[in-house]
Amino acid sequence: MSAQETGLGMGHIFDQPHYGELDRARAGVTSRLLAELKPALNLLTALDVGCGLGYFSGFLKSLGLEVTAIDGREQNVEEAQRRNPSVRVLRYNAEDPDFKTLGRFDLVFCFGLLYHLENPMLTIRSLQEMTEKFLLIESVIFPGNEPFMALIDEEMHEDQGLNHIAFYPTETCLVKMLYRSGFSTVLRPIRGPEHSHYHSGSGLRPARTMLAATQKPIYSPQLAEVAETSSPIRPWDPTSGIRKDDGVQKLRRFAEKSLPEKVKSLRRIIKAG
Repeated sequence: MSAQETGLGMGHIFDQPHYGELDRARAGVTSRLLAELKPALNLLTALDVGCGLGYFSGFLKSLGLEVTAIDGREQNVEEAQRRNPSVRVLRYNAEDPDFKTLGRFDLVFCFGLLYHLENPMLTIRSLQEMTEKFLLIESVIFPGNEPFMALIDEEMHEDQGLNHIAFYPTETCLVKMLYRSGFSTVLRPIRGPEHSHYHSGSGLRPARTMLAATQKPIYSPQLAEVAETSSPIRPWDPTSGIRKDDGVQKLRRFAEKSLPEKVKSLRRIIKAG
């Protein structure tokens, strides 16, 4: 993700209260997980991908990890470095495979970035190659239960993607991408962030998700494994994905037509047959 100065003396976009609320909710889950898993997995190094202004870079550093952070915008890199002088902050585009030259890290951390990308699967493959032990990833998700992505025109703001057009995955799609990139296990925190964007109710759906992925199976009472699912729709089959009520709807639309329109429709059907 990215941010820009909103005006002299006014701070940065990510310093706004709603971002602070979101970061604190995400940090609560992260803190609980790493309190258990850092000693259990002997996590020593971390990579913060899409660090923005470095909130989580500093957070991971405070937990005793050796942290490297990357972001795609130079102004973010400069500000994150200013705020976290003991963290190595570098400019890399997460969609550029060259950033894999940074090596492998015990913990790879990627919050609030994936849905801003044009090529999220490419980036997930890079994250998988760089993850030695444990990946934590967080993303806005597109509604739906199928493993689909939607190409979204983002607003022309500096807290959006570099090119302001991006693929937003469903949670099911994100899980599938993690498995297909090479992770053996995908998990979800049993107790998610205490923020409305992660929960359903009162006519609202979850707008965000937080997941973990590992190279080897692990057990934690804080995590539940998430299975990979596949879509029953076969795009190459023109009959696949048609709802059962489509036939009834077509008959209803046909009955509502005038007689000349019905004749034209029948002629088209006969000609097509």
